[in-house]
Amino acid sequence: MTRLQGLAPVIDARTRLLVLGSFPGVASLRAQQYYGHPQNAFWKILSTLWALPLMEFSYAARLDAARDHGLGIWDVYASCEREGSLDTAIRDAELNDLASLRQRCPQLQAIAHNGGESFRHARHTRALGLPVHSLPSTSPANAGWSFDRKLQAWQAVLCAHGVA
Repeated sequence: MTRLQGLAPVIDARTRLLVLGSFPGVASLRAQQYYGHPQNAFWKILSTLWALPLMEFSYAARLDAARDHGLGIWDVYASCEREGSLDTAIRDAELNDLASLRQRCPQLQAIAHNGGESFRHARHTRALGLPVHSLPSTSPANAGWSFDRKLQAWQAVLCAHGVA
């Protein structure tokens, strides 16, 4: 199996809420973009909450909008071995340096885990002494949640931290 490398964090000194996924899927790695699968609801949720046509923006402009709103994006895993895109196929994963987040993001107020695989590492993010939230995965594999139900859950967390 090939060792896959994740994406660089999208964070800066203004980051107030960090969304942590597990690891980019095949489409995201190919595009070198967070939530690059066209059926992933992540950007559509943010577009709805921020009343911005993010789906029409370039990827760089989407990242700028996230940073401007105080939202950071990263994954719990820096690298792993995996065939396909499913979290259940992740093997031999190496964690990102989550302990450095407080230093790298001085305004950080909370962590939001995007999906169950990410939330499995909540003990690491709780060690930062910040509120930790579990959000429903925006992945198309999470078909048990409708878009509206995902939107409501995400809105509650983003609003609570002044990011929506």
